Amino acid sequence: MLDQKYVTFIEVVKSGSFTKAADKLCLTQPAVSNQIKAIESEFGVRIFDRKTRALSLTREGEILYKYAQRMETLTENAHQAIKDSLKAVRHLSVGLTHTSKENYAPLVLARFCNENPDTHIKIFIDGIKNIYKRLKIYEIDLAIIDGNYSDDNFSSVLLDVDYLCLAVAPTHPFAKLKSVSLAQLKTQPFILRPSKSNSRTLFENHLLSRGENIDSFNVLMEVDSITVIKELVSRGLGVTVIAYSAVKADVSKGNLSVVPVENLSMPREINLVYHKDFEHREILEEIYRIYQEEKNRAGE
Repeated sequence: MLDQKYVTFIEVVKSGSFTKAADKLCLTQPAVSNQIKAIESEFGVRIFDRKTRALSLTREGEILYKYAQRMETLTENAHQAIKDSLKAVRHLSVGLTHTSKENYAPLVLARFCNENPDTHIKIFIDGIKNIYKRLKIYEIDLAIIDGNYSDDNFSSVLLDVDYLCLAVAPTHPFAKLKSVSLAQLKTQPFILRPSKSNSRTLFENHLLSRGENIDSFNVLMEVDSITVIKELVSRGLGVTVIAYSAVKADVSKGNLSVVPVENLSMPREINLVYHKDFEHREILEEIYRIYQEEKNRAGE
């Protein structure tokens, strides 16, 4: 389905060289150049900036590359769908944000596969922006994310409502308090997710709603691993604001304590996101059912 010249275009961008692309595709360099020229002629634009020594895309080239990637993914999906149809099986690719993988999502997907042995699921764990990038080019079929994201290309099913909480070590002075104020928090070293993560953005937005700013707090470390954050906080090396679902088990084991913050409620949605043209609505219903069963089983 994907024209060879677009296969060549994608490989040139990935390898950063006409020569390397020619070697990878077993083509001559003039053949590669001619295929790129054919695309440029088709759209009447320049794909690569000839003014720079390094191979770089023009603005129009970036647009074409985005759609070429989408065509490549759709072609791969079509081949997989045909194979699945012949074998009476189906494959799904599901994206999980770092926080969503800490709740029921992996268990729910594993149960779904067990209850539907003709379905095979591949899980990708990434930041929310990369998850949506993969969704847009159809690299993944569904995503379970923490928070919500406004995009007319997608629809969503609300699976759960979680909340952000202040987590500290059980030995921390705050652990003995009924609540703490924002002023008290400003005296503490924070260990947080990176600034572009969804939970971090949500925390900062809640601070803004209270007339506060993250710059007023001592962010000692930024760590893109929830497991590492919990370990550091449990050792008393800082405090954190994190999804309750991610620390619930740690609180039960006595490794962490959760302390309310005065006048600061931080609800957070868990959503199942999918393309509006996603055909298997029964899959969405099954995932929702299993999620609710696991949630009820946990006594929530």
